[in-house]
Amino acid sequence: MTTENPAYLRYKGRYPFLKFRRGVWREIVRYIRRETGEVSTVIELGAGYCDFINQFPAKKKIAFELNPEMALFAAADVELHIENAEFIGSLPISGADMVFASNFLEHLNKAEHDRLMPNIYKTLKPGGRLILIQPNYLRCAKHYFDDDTHQTIFSDENIGEFLESYGFRVSKLIPGFLPFSMKTRLPKLPILTRLYLLSPIKPMAAQMYVAAERR
Repeated sequence: MTTENPAYLRYKGRYPFLKFRRGVWREIVRYIRRETGEVSTVIELGAGYCDFINQFPAKKKIAFELNPEMALFAAADVELHIENAEFIGSLPISGADMVFASNFLEHLNKAEHDRLMPNIYKTLKPGGRLILIQPNYLRCAKHYFDDDTHQTIFSDENIGEFLESYGFRVSKLIPGFLPFSMKTRLPKLPILTRLYLLSPIKPMAAQMYVAAERR
């Protein structure tokens, strides 16, 4: 499979493969795992290089990604769907424990949200969790639209209302959770990431952490 098609090159230019990424994501997974406990079925939307889904411990792991080249990075135990995440509603499962998305919802418009969010709700079991890591506009307004594919503004002030409108209840919201981009200087080493996530003081934190439950 070639990695020289235009879509992949554009993706790679904006989100390059970074060697330290997997170690950083291992610590993010560790943090989320502490929050969620045992998870039987996890689904990731917009999996990219699969750094999260590959490392999250679950009996069944499903991922959605539009770029077919990302199949090169999926682990053998990941069921990767190269299609629009809206098709989560067509999975032959119900009662998933958790859906995860990082830097994803801001790329969609309202019509796309209206198609996606009810399907996420449908796929989760009652009390199932939707975990999001999102740029927080209030903390990164200057750079929010550096990515011209961002279509919707989310912040810690409006994300709760957005999720509640689709039947979710926010159980945890951390306005500053991670730096805006992994290209920033903080943090790189896994141990530094772990300390950063556990620290009440997070320099440059411009992404928020949101945990919501299906009602």
